[in-house]
Amino acid sequence: MNLIKTPKIPVTVLTGFLGSGKTTLLNRILTEQHGQKIAVIENEFGEVGIDNDLVIDAEEEIFEMNNGCICCTVRGDLIRILGQLMRRKDRFDHILIETTGLADPGPVIQTFFVDEEMQDHLDLDGVVTMVDAGHILLHLDESSEAQEQIAFADVIVLNKIDLVESDQLDELEKRIRRLNAAARIHRVENASVPVREVVGVGGFDMTRGLEIDPDLLVPGYPFEWLGVYELEPGRHSLVFDQDPDPSVNVLVLPVDSATDEAVDRRLREATIAFSDRTEPLGADDSIRPDGGLAGVALATGGTSVAIDIKQAGSYAVFTEHGAEELGLQLLSADGQLVKPAVDRQIAPDHEHDDTVSSVGIEADGELDPERLNEWLGTLLREKGQDIFRSKGVLAIAGMEERYVFQGVHMLMDGQSDRPWGSDERTNRLIFIGRNLDRIELEGGFNSCLT
Repeated sequence: MNLIKTPKIPVTVLTGFLGSGKTTLLNRILTEQHGQKIAVIENEFGEVGIDNDLVIDAEEEIFEMNNGCICCTVRGDLIRILGQLMRRKDRFDHILIETTGLADPGPVIQTFFVDEEMQDHLDLDGVVTMVDAGHILLHLDESSEAQEQIAFADVIVLNKIDLVESDQLDELEKRIRRLNAAARIHRVENASVPVREVVGVGGFDMTRGLEIDPDLLVPGYPFEWLGVYELEPGRHSLVFDQDPDPSVNVLVLPVDSATDEAVDRRLREATIAFSDRTEPLGADDSIRPDGGLAGVALATGGTSVAIDIKQAGSYAVFTEHGAEELGLQLLSADGQLVKPAVDRQIAPDHEHDDTVSSVGIEADGELDPERLNEWLGTLLREKGQDIFRSKGVLAIAGMEERYVFQGVHMLMDGQSDRPWGSDERTNRLIFIGRNLDRIELEGGFNSCLT
């Protein structure tokens, strides 16, 4: 028996609402002389990834996830990347996870306590929450994510204090204390908090975490239903007779037996599979019972899709929506209804405000600086209340350097960055907010191209 335990790798979760200064703090951590090798995992909300372009060049390894919120389907990506890192743990001393500004940190925290492999090798060192002193009150009452980011924090960095008066800052801190009386609070400008105050803070307090969320250790999953069927070889059919969505993601996995225990042993694998890119099924395609995530297009009035089974046995079907909602039934190769031996409803892991979305724009070419300034100025003046976050890397006509801008509501800051060099001069920007008009935003941007 080996009684010498390998030291666990500490992990810091860096969270905070959109525009609070997470990337600024991350850059500070990566550039300070702290003597640690840090692996960074980034997550973005939206179809265009920008943050990786905003992080300075550093020796640290940076992994980016931008196909969703880290507390939803991306959790499978998180588990996968952490697994990769654990196999190379001699190459770094610390892991830092920067979540999207719309992430509930609870499911991220949960990963380190309900996943056995994570428990064995990783130690949640702390949750650090950035708070934008100038804008947080615009979101605190209506955003459960903003509240939970503060409530779960071990350390709160009250950033951008230069935007508010001292008496307003005192009132804001009182408000924060009502959500979290235990966290250490640092008042700073430009995320200028010493690294020792946010990395190596001594461990996450699970007792307090359970007080905030009694279900914190109850696993959540990115699918809403699973059923286990005993199937013979042949081409079987999944039939959907309702149309709640243009498509639905479906996963089929073989299991040892038609029991809850057998399914439980595959839940980790199913969670990881649901973070993969969906393979849309054509008219003649079938669902593979080997863990390939499939996208089934649902026509109005229903549709069906085949499952080709080569070996008799037990098979678990996972769907992102409930079976009743989908009107799902499984028919055998000879057309007989097959009832599931295991029929399990799973509550949705996490839901966002449907009015909050992102609009990403990518375009080659150069921008006229005067037209760009006029468009962005008008946009933020008229729509800034609903634009929580804006950021981008732009190619300005006559400028050899990349132009980087970041905005929070009506406030925006931009500056020249490193030279384009041999890189293609292209524009990438994203807006995150409420009730965004994609056509209007794309049209306004295109009007700025030379």
